[in-house]
Amino acid sequence: MSNNISHKGLLIILSGPSGAGKGVIYNSVIERMPNIKKSISVTTRAPRPHEIDGIHYHFINIGKYREMIANNEFLETASVYKNFYGTPKAPVFEMLENGDDVMFEIDVLGTKQIKEKYPESIAIFIMTPSFKVLEQRLRGRNTETEDSIKTRLGNAKHELKEYKLYDYFVINDDIDEAIDNVMSIIKAEKLRIEKNEDLINKMLEEMR
Repeated sequence: MSNNISHKGLLIILSGPSGAGKGVIYNSVIERMPNIKKSISVTTRAPRPHEIDGIHYHFINIGKYREMIANNEFLETASVYKNFYGTPKAPVFEMLENGDDVMFEIDVLGTKQIKEKYPESIAIFIMTPSFKVLEQRLRGRNTETEDSIKTRLGNAKHELKEYKLYDYFVINDDIDEAIDNVMSIIKAEKLRIEKNEDLINKMLEEMR
């Protein structure tokens, strides 16, 4: 910025049920807003054929992961199908201090953990216009069994009940409009008074 005032970055969380389109929104926002960075998670699972250590994940053994938990090094951590996944705090906080925004695509449990450790984070919940539409989208994939659809809809109801964790609620009826709405939220958050106090105080100093 031309005013030479450094601004701390935003930590942005995107959540929503499977089928709500949060993945498309996440990738589209990052593509259109290059100042937003992805965090690289740590996992104990083995890399898949196309995955590169340090780009897709940091792959470590269970012993090292447990050591990181004991040292309180994670912003959030979860166990998924007998493997662990987590986000180390240090690189995220470093990016934020450097003025970069960092965005997460994460579930309700991860949102809870991040909000506890970093209350100033901005959490956005992505949802379809109704559960009927969500079901239609899940069925439209033609990849889900009937049991899987029921499970995902049940999970969606559980996630939506946690709405008070979130700061914003974006309906994905039209994907382009939903992407624009998320980008507008991020832009508006960067214009908040508390995010610009250093610049305001510099202006006031110049008037003396």
